[in-house]
Amino acid sequence: MSRFLRLIPLLAAALLPAATSAGELPPNELGRIMILEYHKIDVPEERWTRTPANFRRDLERLWERGYRLVALNDVLDGKIGIPRGTTPVVLTFDDSSPGQFKLIEKNGEWVIDPDCAVGILETFERQHPEFGHAATFYVLPGADPPNRLFNQKELAARKLQYLASRYEIGSHTLWHANLSKYPERVVRQQIATAQEWIQKDVPGYRIRTLALPMGAFPKDLRWAIEGVEGKTTYRHDGILMVAGGTTPSPFARSFDPYRLPRIQAVEGELGHWLSYFERYPQERYVSDGDPAVITVPAGALDKVRRSPSAKVVERP
Repeated sequence: MSRFLRLIPLLAAALLPAATSAGELPPNELGRIMILEYHKIDVPEERWTRTPANFRRDLERLWERGYRLVALNDVLDGKIGIPRGTTPVVLTFDDSSPGQFKLIEKNGEWVIDPDCAVGILETFERQHPEFGHAATFYVLPGADPPNRLFNQKELAARKLQYLASRYEIGSHTLWHANLSKYPERVVRQQIATAQEWIQKDVPGYRIRTLALPMGAFPKDLRWAIEGVEGKTTYRHDGILMVAGGTTPSPFARSFDPYRLPRIQAVEGELGHWLSYFERYPQERYVSDGDPAVITVPAGALDKVRRSPSAKVVERP
């Protein structure tokens, strides 16, 4: 690698505005939220691959700029309980590739590989407990290896149970089917069968969100939202696209839980949005620290989707 190429990341960092630390921004709970979309955690860095080192750096940049992890289901429920002056960010992982969750044997026991996504997240949480603990893993129970449930067949049940207890599991269909190409029966089979496979290892677990493979919607969105196939009933409270940028606040009238855009966590796109919100901080969601109150900018009450359990106030 030439000296010039090695300097590119340093030059890009130098061009970013100074980081906004937690607590500096006034509350704005109508601001926009980043839902980040990761795929492979591996080497080398490629279009759909983030290296472990760069994933660690992503977490550091988010932490330094006042972002805090929140669960996607909490966003859907409007329960964003983070400190005043901080901004929620959601992590999602598609395709259940090996580098997302890997167990290694150490002294006769299975432990989490410190270089997989789960290991990196949990190490970072220990170092920065205020950062939060949340992520959603969109798994493929019927895909060909290496994407079938993180590619450790004998440990698949253990991994799903661990994720269900500490994170969220979402549907990505049975084997990454392009739902736009299939009739209703196949769409419903893809969703219901994926849920059945997950619930065999995590009985009773409710899958609340679906990440559309390739971002492809079925011919009728209702097929993906809810249905019954055989003995299996499914219902999704949120459907995620593969791209589209930031998502509106769940308190905004423009929020559509069945068309949630995401930001692909590759350097160019993630760097763009971090820089954008540093330049235009008034556009990002900033918590008031009180889940029972929705604080919005003056004159913005008409943009609020009313919540029966929360009080809405205008910021002076």
